[in-house]
Amino acid sequence: QVQLVESGGGLVQAGGSLRLSCAASGRTLSNYAMGWFRQAPGVEREFIAFISWGGVSIDYGDSVKGRFTISRDNAKNMLYLQMNGLKSEDTAVYYCAAKRSTWRTPLKTIHDYDYWGQGTQVTVSS
Repeated sequence: QVQLVESGGGLVQAGGSLRLSCAASGRTLSNYAMGWFRQAPGVEREFIAFISWGGVSIDYGDSVKGRFTISRDNAKNMLYLQMNGLKSEDTAVYYCAAKRSTWRTPLKTIHDYDYWGQGTQVTVSS
């Protein structure tokens, strides 16, 4: 069992930056693929970023490519999402997710993941 807790959300002006963190407990993350998703009111949960267990394979959703960067620190059991150039349409609840997998194939749907955090709110004012 893996417990995930997101932090780092908040209110930021358009063009600003935020860094989200996801702390894992219960298991070491070194055997888990990780992802970030977001969900705005009335919208399906959207894939944002993926990183394989060793960090070799990384992929992003089209809406955030070139602006967001996913990273991980397996020694600290941490996952991160650096968000730059934030836009009002980035406003959503952001979730981290985990899947026990050592494959490098990007996991991009909510059904690919077994564990989820409770989410952290990101609000971008225009």
